[in-house]
Amino acid sequence: MSGTTLVWLRDDLRIADNPALHAAVEKGDPVVVLYLHDDASPGLRPIGAAARWWLHHSLVALDASLRDVGARLTLRRGAAADVVPALVREVGADAVHWNRRYAKGPREVDAALKQALRDDGVDAHSHQGSLLFEPWTVRTGSGGPYRVFTPFWRACLDQPEPRAPLPAPDHLDEPDGDWASDDLDDWALLPTAPDWAGGLRDAWTPGEAAALDRLEHFATEVLADYGDRDHPAQEATSHLSPRLRWGEVSPFQVWHRLRGDLPPAAREQAQPFLREVVWREFNHSVLFESDDLASTNHRPEFDAFPWREPDPDELRAWQQGRTGVPLVDAGMRELWVSGAMHNRVRLVTASFLVKNLLVDWRVGERWFWDCLVDADEANNPANWQWVAGSGADAAPYFRVFNPVLQQQKFDAHRDYVRHWVPEVDDEDYPEPIVDLKESRRRALDAYESMRRTPAAARD
Repeated sequence: MSGTTLVWLRDDLRIADNPALHAAVEKGDPVVVLYLHDDASPGLRPIGAAARWWLHHSLVALDASLRDVGARLTLRRGAAADVVPALVREVGADAVHWNRRYAKGPREVDAALKQALRDDGVDAHSHQGSLLFEPWTVRTGSGGPYRVFTPFWRACLDQPEPRAPLPAPDHLDEPDGDWASDDLDDWALLPTAPDWAGGLRDAWTPGEAAALDRLEHFATEVLADYGDRDHPAQEATSHLSPRLRWGEVSPFQVWHRLRGDLPPAAREQAQPFLREVVWREFNHSVLFESDDLASTNHRPEFDAFPWREPDPDELRAWQQGRTGVPLVDAGMRELWVSGAMHNRVRLVTASFLVKNLLVDWRVGERWFWDCLVDADEANNPANWQWVAGSGADAAPYFRVFNPVLQQQKFDAHRDYVRHWVPEVDDEDYPEPIVDLKESRRRALDAYESMRRTPAAARD
């Protein structure tokens, strides 16, 4: 099986605009496509339960897409340093291609593997497939990373136009021979006892075909209303976040579709939406510079913040949407049922935990990590740190989202709240578990306490 190319897929579960796959096809040799469930390499964060559900179904869809063009998806499990070289030997590969990752742990795994493969005489190549603007290409005048989003956005606009999306292969040739593939069901990614994923099945259809359909629907039917995106009851958002997280659609496809032919009303909203896409890029640039964005304050002064030990009953009420604060309860129930939450409501629910309950942002980040189908190792911790005030270009800590005022402004008719909390108008709907005014004052006092802590005492 000489002259085979191995393509190693990770968070890029698509065949169109996949630079690693495209490079393999261009090489002209038979191709083996691998998805490795790596739960053994050091420095990799295990995915949460809702993400595992999405991954299972996205892999099923990817395998079907590959079979349509003459190939199949090979599944293996284990540490990349062991599994990839073993499969290279098994199929007689002389080249391996993958798309780059940007967190420290995955980067180190990839770099070590690339060197080991090259030492064994195997061509190993990485490609730009997941970000429009890779972190080392967008730098300040002094050569450092941007710490504020708006200058980062402007710098991205000054970059050359992102490349056009690459076509999907018409046909893939596999090498002769037989090699083993795991049975996806043996990975036990789906919940069974109990099966809590009914809401996810109702809300989502994972896979590349559904992602491209959603992008087109957003561009032609929804984008014109994007200016109303802060109203959670309205259909004004893209629902592309899990698609981008799993790479079922690429940011290049999104960028060029929204730079292309659009209805007149949609053209006005394309730039605001693409700005949000670049927020994702900014978060990944912060992740690139961080040792551990999910557990370390980006702003070290927050190491001295006097978080409260979570009250188990309060924390459980927040997780289950039983706080007695309608907008918070609606958001947390939407999260549990659908694996997603409207972005405006994410800010409100996070602020309630971090500021009104004075619970460390890392507690909330871990809960969202387990519950979100779009849980992303850059966006999830960066957004939690944004709310907490400890992140890059973060909201100031003293900005406390008042969930009552937020509901009055963005869900005035309570359509969103009533959908997720139908008992909200009942007499026995509970009182809030915390006084919003008093807890806001307590949060601001805690912030002032942190500010008065001498720098030396934070080390």
